[in-house]
Amino acid sequence: MGLLTGGGDCPGLNAVLRAAVLAGTQRHGMRFVGFRDGWRGVLEGDAAPLTEADVRPLLARGGTVLGSSRTNPLADGVEAGVRRVRDSMARLGVDALLAVGGEDTLGVATALHEAGVPVVGAPKTIDDDLSATDATFGFDTAVQTAVEACDRLATTGASHHRAMLVEVMGRHAGWIALHTGTAAGAHVTLLPEEPVDLDAVAATLREVLERGEAPLVVLSEGAQVLGEQALRTAERDAFGHVQLGGAGEQLQRELEQRLPGVSMRLTVLGHLLRGGTPSAADRVLATRFGLSAVTALAQGRLGTMAALRGVEVVQVPLAEATGVLRTVPPERRAETAGLRW
Repeated sequence: MGLLTGGGDCPGLNAVLRAAVLAGTQRHGMRFVGFRDGWRGVLEGDAAPLTEADVRPLLARGGTVLGSSRTNPLADGVEAGVRRVRDSMARLGVDALLAVGGEDTLGVATALHEAGVPVVGAPKTIDDDLSATDATFGFDTAVQTAVEACDRLATTGASHHRAMLVEVMGRHAGWIALHTGTAAGAHVTLLPEEPVDLDAVAATLREVLERGEAPLVVLSEGAQVLGEQALRTAERDAFGHVQLGGAGEQLQRELEQRLPGVSMRLTVLGHLLRGGTPSAADRVLATRFGLSAVTALAQGRLGTMAALRGVEVVQVPLAEATGVLRTVPPERRAETAGLRW
């Protein structure tokens, strides 16, 4: 069996590898190789054996020991990409693949399955935006990191009577911002799912300042501050994505114009949310996903992805997992609408 981790790194990736190798080896007599740097390793046949001894220490380790990349093996066409993947697997004697990743990595896995390549998937993304699963590992750790940062920023904001703006990750889904803002007691939380009303935000900050408190604003990197998402660059990666960046800077400029004399500081948490030791919840979920994926391989249930449904981990079709992003629905946004925190 070949293992790979693709896309952005995420707390819990190593826990998936550990569970898959230990369960696959002990329960099903499988042997494993790990492909380096995601789909790049698969295309180039860059792989090394993964044994029980290799993975046992990995439960609490952040990042991915296999490395990752945003290589798209289908960039030059599905037929050519599938052929290269098949040739690489044949050279290494790999019978099937377990791909751990988000929408792009699992989108490739879906196309490979449709072309007859034996593959299963496990979902990871700190954005928690895959529609086929109720949760993805990495999200809990990212939110906890963001909340701890907000708690610290709130105390220094109060000391200096200063408005603190905190930008978190979340391209098109505002789950990180929503949970961070709720848990940190933010006075304003801005999501990608709805345009920003700058006048309303300014009015809220003014009210908070007038009652002697320091405002805390949490916004997603995908927030539509000026009616559309801010771009760091318009260049597209191998999967067609542009790089977002600058939403927090836009917000600060606009608010400073509306609130002259108010001191503000912006903190962009960025990749801090990806790194570090996974939380207990993410270690458990990642382990369960790894166990489920290996069981699916052993039972021949290919073209599926491990998913959390309620409290149960089940296998769902890969195509279902990557079809639609799970964004924050209107009813969740309405829960706190109009409240003065």
